[in-house]
Amino acid sequence: MEKTALYNFHKNLGAKFVRFAGYEMPIQYKEGIVKEHIITRESAGFFDVSHMGQLFVSGNDSSEKSLEKIIPLDFKEIKMNQSKYSFLINDKGGVIDDLIITRVEGGFNIILNAACKDNDIKEIAKCLKSESKYELRKDLSLIALQGPKSETILESIVKGVKLLKFMNGSYFEFQGKKIYITRSGYTGEDGFEISVPNVNVVNLTKLLSDKGAKPIGLGARDTLRLEAGLCLYGHELNEDINPVQANLKWAISKRRRKEGGFKGWEKIKNDLQNGVSKIRVGIKPSGRIIAREGTKIFSSSGDEIGIVTSGTFGPSVNAPVAMGYIQSKFSEINNKILLEVRGKRHDAVVTKLPFYKKSYVK
Repeated sequence: MEKTALYNFHKNLGAKFVRFAGYEMPIQYKEGIVKEHIITRESAGFFDVSHMGQLFVSGNDSSEKSLEKIIPLDFKEIKMNQSKYSFLINDKGGVIDDLIITRVEGGFNIILNAACKDNDIKEIAKCLKSESKYELRKDLSLIALQGPKSETILESIVKGVKLLKFMNGSYFEFQGKKIYITRSGYTGEDGFEISVPNVNVVNLTKLLSDKGAKPIGLGARDTLRLEAGLCLYGHELNEDINPVQANLKWAISKRRRKEGGFKGWEKIKNDLQNGVSKIRVGIKPSGRIIAREGTKIFSSSGDEIGIVTSGTFGPSVNAPVAMGYIQSKFSEINNKILLEVRGKRHDAVVTKLPFYKKSYVK
């Protein structure tokens, strides 16, 4: 099992570890998942997400044209230091991985999911021409600082970050080293993702702690992203689900939705024009019933119509929350459905996403 540069830092804080994507990662600390979740919503928490891949691709015109074959973005529209959420697409239009891509000096930084990054790099390498270069930056850690006090805390350590807007970044200096910070995250809160050399990451996290941010594990990261209605690869997204089915067609650039020119375009074009048979929806169970991944969904008349992909108790909304895929004809908001939990069927309704209102600085 691999370890991030912060493994001993987590261990000294009494973190409980789990094996995730080939890494030993902290799932929670002594205070527990619910308290960590609330700390992030009300104050600020930081996550070690260094297991994710930080891939740099040189950004000449040839690279942009190559990447457009497997990523459905309009690369000419991505401004310097601007980030975009998108996908690697396969021949069927399915999602190989979802990712964040940022135009930086000399090219693009692409943040890849930990469990997918090795395969992602192979897919990207296949599409690039010989003159294009790429590098997985194993010398860098990635820290996500999230919550309403994030700006104040980080500004006291790195001057100028308060000027960043959502999904934009810049280079800054920290202890004599160049670091890259974007105003982004995956919790529904304002926050920052900080790419910092491994040799400096312990000092950074100690400073964040000294300024009042608390370490948060992967358990709370999951409950936070679910309340915010955000997809998790391997749950809401996989190679058999395309962005239209996932209710994420907005993440395909406008020009690309018209012109195509990327893998799986014919399938996606058909779904854009004719609709999909199943679609991702938010689900609000009745009472305190928790519908976990794999829970079967039925219509009010008893027909099986879908499956839950993520479900938990939402501490910020004080209620159970879930997402899943159902037949599109049953996807109208407030439509009554049934969830089969431990052999019994319980009432639920289709609901708007997100469950928790996002707080981004735009």
